[in-house]
Amino acid sequence: MTWQRNRLESKVRKESRQVVREARRALRRHAERIPPGVQTEIRALADGLDSAVKAKDGPAMRQKLVVLDEMVDEHLSFARKSTAREYAESIGIAVLIALFLRAFVVEAFKIPSGSMIPTMEIGDHIFVNKFIYGVRIPWTKMRFFEWRKPERGEVIVFINPCEPDKDFIKRIVALEGDTVEVRCDILYVNGKAVPARLDESTVCQYWDRKDEGGPWGDEPETCSRYIETLDGVEYATIHPDVRPERDAERANAREGQYHAVEGDRDFPQIRMPKCDVEKDPRTPEQRRRSMGRIEESDPEKSELHGACKPQRRYVVPDGHVFVMGDNRENSSDSRAWGSVPLENIKGKALFIWWSSKPDKQGGVQWDGIGKVVY
Repeated sequence: MTWQRNRLESKVRKESRQVVREARRALRRHAERIPPGVQTEIRALADGLDSAVKAKDGPAMRQKLVVLDEMVDEHLSFARKSTAREYAESIGIAVLIALFLRAFVVEAFKIPSGSMIPTMEIGDHIFVNKFIYGVRIPWTKMRFFEWRKPERGEVIVFINPCEPDKDFIKRIVALEGDTVEVRCDILYVNGKAVPARLDESTVCQYWDRKDEGGPWGDEPETCSRYIETLDGVEYATIHPDVRPERDAERANAREGQYHAVEGDRDFPQIRMPKCDVEKDPRTPEQRRRSMGRIEESDPEKSELHGACKPQRRYVVPDGHVFVMGDNRENSSDSRAWGSVPLENIKGKALFIWWSSKPDKQGGVQWDGIGKVVY
C-alpha cells in the first residue's frame, strides 16, 4: 500500500541521515586510528548516501545505506554508541537541562494554606519565575545580574525570615522606605488608602483547612470579597462576611465611638512585629536591618477621618518588602513577623498549572488550571 511504502521510505531516510552523521563524526574525531584509504572510501560512501537522501532516490538509499553501515561497523565500531549509552546520554542531558531550569529559570511550588485565597487556593500547583529579579546562585541567597526590583502588587515566593526551612507565598504591598498601616480593614500605603470596592457578583465562600496540613473544615467558610487596586494591579481580597456591616457601622460612628473588634487586625500595634518562634534564626545584624520603625501618621493628609483615620504607621526598612496574604484575616505575614529581605525572595508567581482538592471540596478545579497569577 502507498502509505506503507511512504512510511518505509521515511524510516530509510531517517536511518540514512543518522549513519551519515555517525560516519562523518567518527572520521573527524578518530582520523588517526583509521587508514587513509579507508577514510577516503567511507567519506565517498557517506557523500553518496547523502546525495541519494537529498534526491529522494529510494533504491539508491537502501543500497548505499547497507554498504556504508557495514563499513562503519567494520572500521569504526569502537566509535559507535550502544543503544543503552545513547539512552543514558539523552536522559542525562534532559536531567541537566531540568536542573538548570529549576535552579535559575522556573520552579514549581504547591500552595499549602489558604492565606492567598481567592488568588490561589490550597492544592494549587504553580510555576514561579526565578529569573525575573536576577540569577540566584542555588542553595545560597546570593544573586547576580539583577534585572529589576520587585514591585508593589506582585505575588512572590520567598524564604520565611523566621523559619528558613519554609517557603511562603504572599503579595507585596509596600517597598523599602514605604509606610504601611491597616485600620478598619483599610490598607494605607504611603498615607493613602488603597482603593477597594465590595464585589457582590458572586457568592463568597471557600474551603480551608482547620490547621495547615490538618483536616479540612466540615463546611465552606463564608466571606466578603473586595477588589483592591495597587499601582495599577487589580486583585481580589477576602474578609469576614460581616465586613460590609462593620463598614457601615464605622462610617456612621463619630470620633472615638468605634472600637476595634476581634479580627480587625489593625496594624501596626504598639509593639513591633517579630518572629514568633522559640529561637530567632537571624543574626543580630539581620534583626537590626529588618527592624523598621513605627511613627505617628498624619491623619490630616488622609481622605478618611473619624473612627478609622490613620494613627501610626510602619516604615519598611531598606532592602526589604512588606507582604500580606489576600485572605486578610487568615494570613501569617509581615504584620506578624516583619518585612522580607530582598535576598530571601525566590521569584514571582506565574500561573497555576494544576489545581485539585478532595472530592468533597470540589475535586479537580478545571477552571483554575492555566490561570495567570496577578
